[in-house]
Amino acid sequence: MNNRLIIGILALVCTISACVPPGEKTQLKEISVDYKDPVFQQIHNFQDQAMIDSLYTYFQDPNPTYRYLAALAFGSIRDSVALDSLYTLLADDIDQVRAAAAFAIGQTGAVSAEAHLVDAFVQTDTAGQYARANAAILEAVGKCASPDYLKLLATTKTYRPTDTLLLQGQAWGIYRFGLRKITGEEATARMVELTTSPAVPESVRLIGANYLYRISNIQFQEAEGNLIQAAMNEKAENIRMSLCLAIGKLKTDRALAALEQIFAQDGDFRVKCNILRALSNFEYARVRELVKSALKSSNPHVSLGAARFFLENGTPEDATDYWAWGRTDSMAFPAKLTMYAAANRHLPVHFVDQRNTVNFELRNMYKNIVSPYDKATALKSLAEFGWNLNFIQREGAASPDQVVRTASIEALAGISDNSGFDAFFKSSSRSIQRQLGVFFMQAIRSGDAGSVSIAANALRNPAREYRKNLADSVKVLEKALQKLAMPKEVETYNDLEKTIAYFNRLPEPVAQKPGYNHPIKWDILTTLKTLKATIATNKGDIQIELLPDVAPGSVINFVELGKTNFYTGKAFHRVVANFVIQGGCPRGDGYGSLDYTIRSELSPMHYDKEGLVGMASAGNHTEGTQFFITQSPAPHLDGNYTIFARVLNGQEAVNRIMPGDRISKITFDE
Repeated sequence: MNNRLIIGILALVCTISACVPPGEKTQLKEISVDYKDPVFQQIHNFQDQAMIDSLYTYFQDPNPTYRYLAALAFGSIRDSVALDSLYTLLADDIDQVRAAAAFAIGQTGAVSAEAHLVDAFVQTDTAGQYARANAAILEAVGKCASPDYLKLLATTKTYRPTDTLLLQGQAWGIYRFGLRKITGEEATARMVELTTSPAVPESVRLIGANYLYRISNIQFQEAEGNLIQAAMNEKAENIRMSLCLAIGKLKTDRALAALEQIFAQDGDFRVKCNILRALSNFEYARVRELVKSALKSSNPHVSLGAARFFLENGTPEDATDYWAWGRTDSMAFPAKLTMYAAANRHLPVHFVDQRNTVNFELRNMYKNIVSPYDKATALKSLAEFGWNLNFIQREGAASPDQVVRTASIEALAGISDNSGFDAFFKSSSRSIQRQLGVFFMQAIRSGDAGSVSIAANALRNPAREYRKNLADSVKVLEKALQKLAMPKEVETYNDLEKTIAYFNRLPEPVAQKPGYNHPIKWDILTTLKTLKATIATNKGDIQIELLPDVAPGSVINFVELGKTNFYTGKAFHRVVANFVIQGGCPRGDGYGSLDYTIRSELSPMHYDKEGLVGMASAGNHTEGTQFFITQSPAPHLDGNYTIFARVLNGQEAVNRIMPGDRISKITFDE
């Protein structure tokens, strides 16, 4: 072999191995993630395309950063076929690599992973060398282990308050079990203990408080005093707001008194919104005046929360009061419309004159409303009196605004889904049912993605006879299915496919998932001077920090859409007080996208604070243009919704947004 050939081979080998001598490969100990690194980009391309075999090659890479990134990739792919290979990384020399593998394993939800996770937990790690991995293992166990392991996890009391990562892992593990509806007395007792102990880190108390309010069918009455004291003394609003919901579940006089006191003293609107939700656990007469006073709040979220309380918990005796309160001009308009809805829902049948006047006023308000989002709310308020169905259908069909057209079908679906349908329509129920069936089939024939999706769901209501009355309409449904544009209308496609199977008395089909169709355009990141963007809205500016090291594809998609002014003028179409604001829909009703989808990029980051920016989706790998910003912690979203940015400044603007508020422009530092 000549020297030139030998030199060429050595050069190729050095290129492949980055010329790292064998003795130095094992010395790489640090994880250093850099989205500009070509290997980082290659790994994410493989992740984007679910090229599993190509990702496996990095599991043996001497650079721990690449092992770490390859392991994380499977947290988004979520394919249990990779489990055997991921198990090997649970014994990696690097703590973060082990943690990434544990996260990816937990994302599969595979019960078979339990033994491997438990065996990988390093019980002798007193120095904390594998603290991240041990914590990640505990959380992963909560996502996939059998109920038998919950008691063992919950009764571990050896962690000190300074063992923050391990305490977080334990709490997350119990919380994940709870989300899977696996609970136990020991688990709940441990979460109470973690939540109410001032010595426990705030991050752990947050998890415990979220568990106590969100997980159903748990009992913690014996901890009433400790929980109330904790809520009274808690300085962190994010914990206090969750504790208020937990206290509401106690349904005692003492709990109510505590909630009343906190409501009077607390200045955070999110805490007040949660207390209004918690008050639904108590006798209506005892909380009526407090909720009534909240209707006058200058904060529209609080006012609307109070109105929704009366809608959901009101009484026939107070129905005319709801109408009278809704007539006041000082109330925020969405709350005003909701009070009319409450009157419509709760007015006794024999109050014919009052009901006629309520609906006459509502119809007049509807015609004078300018905002399509307020029109949508008005239609849903009218739907509380089912005999408005013809007005609702007619106005929706005639509206030039997509938001109103979609809302009209939602309102009709609300009438159809009402549990008191037969009692309300009485002898006319069958004819009204047939009429609604006609309306829903008209919506299907329209081919409009939003209308088709809502109508398809309504037609599957087993309490109605749509399958019997419209048995000959299957071909119409199938024709509509063929006309849907994939992948952007995948949510509607899946809804309609379920309805076709329902009409044909077949098992529910497996949901369609879009294939890889939108490569990551890495060069877009080179146009950014910094990783900051400003979302200008009519309620103020929101400055965010982009996270390309965590979710590069989502960041690039957002930057490209922002730079081409796609978001300019788009509305925040969905606002759930003390949860999220959501925008970016080209239709403005939540059913819109462009002619592509991007892949989910699911990381171990938690939705544990306000101001996190995530991608909206209709399931794994269905993301497109819509994004949301949290107003409070939402850890039940973890591992299912991409986090690609966080708010740096302007959270107060986020908290002021209401449906219909708009993005003026998104700008980037260049």
